Amino acid sequence: MKTVIAEELVKTYDKGKVRALDNLSLDVEEGTVLGVLGPNGAGKTTTVRILSTLLRPDSGRAMVAGIDVIKHPDKVREVIGLSGQYAAVDEILTGYDNLLMFGQLYHLGKKNAVTRANELLERFNLTEAAKRPIKTYSGGMRRRLDLAASLIVKPKVLFLDEPTTGLDPRGRQEMWGVIQELVKGGVTLLLTTQYLEEADQLADEIAVIDTGKVIARGTSDVLKKQVGGERLEVVVESAHIAKTMQIVAAVSGLTPTLDEGLRMISAPVSTGSKALFEVLKNLDDAGIHALDVGLKRPSLDDVFLSLTGHSAEKKEDVA
Repeated sequence: MKTVIAEELVKTYDKGKVRALDNLSLDVEEGTVLGVLGPNGAGKTTTVRILSTLLRPDSGRAMVAGIDVIKHPDKVREVIGLSGQYAAVDEILTGYDNLLMFGQLYHLGKKNAVTRANELLERFNLTEAAKRPIKTYSGGMRRRLDLAASLIVKPKVLFLDEPTTGLDPRGRQEMWGVIQELVKGGVTLLLTTQYLEEADQLADEIAVIDTGKVIARGTSDVLKKQVGGERLEVVVESAHIAKTMQIVAAVSGLTPTLDEGLRMISAPVSTGSKALFEVLKNLDDAGIHALDVGLKRPSLDDVFLSLTGHSAEKKEDVA
């Protein structure tokens, strides 16, 4: 069952001169994670804002949990949670007071709001800091509290817009653990990110967006296969580069590339370890000692570069 559906969404700015979304279509299966991957300016945040009722598209259709986003935004808000790129919490208030305020804004009633605030503080390991002002929290603690606030109403669908932006590696790992817990609990999740490793770690499927369109979609493994198989990489002394390139070319059947600074010769191979052993044997027969040799599986970085022609960091997002 498709819990989130977006069909041919269009959104423009500056009297139509800037096209943030260009007939974008995507969907998310119930109980799964769709990672929306793209550079700044690709349209990720615009997509999230439309699906979470914060922005109206110029055209197109969007459904969340079977509810029309454009026709019934109030009903959509009852079943979703949203955590944006920046923590939407009041720095003057304590962590507890922030969650209590969100509970009351959602009309939970004082008693239920208190109960829910305490549950979430414990779940996100913030109980000890509950009575401290947010301005004393670390970046990771603020992000956890912001995510906790988005779960006040126990949403069916959660939208996370670059949830680990600005976090250090440890904070990012902690946030990943929280997100994985939520998904195990049955939440359907749409996650936007620039961190290719994050999409690889968390998403059941990945949609790659560039210039307001979905340009590729599939599991991490499927997308990596689009780039090709493994690459054989060999590092040798400068004097042996020419001969090594001949040996690698003969095994690969393709023209290898050379990184002169690293003295690395590389080429795609279809036979994996068999090609590696063959190259090593031929190098040994030629009296060439490899300084380093290995097989590299394509990464999402390779996929992204192959699909878009640029890295995941580009221009600033339009919205």
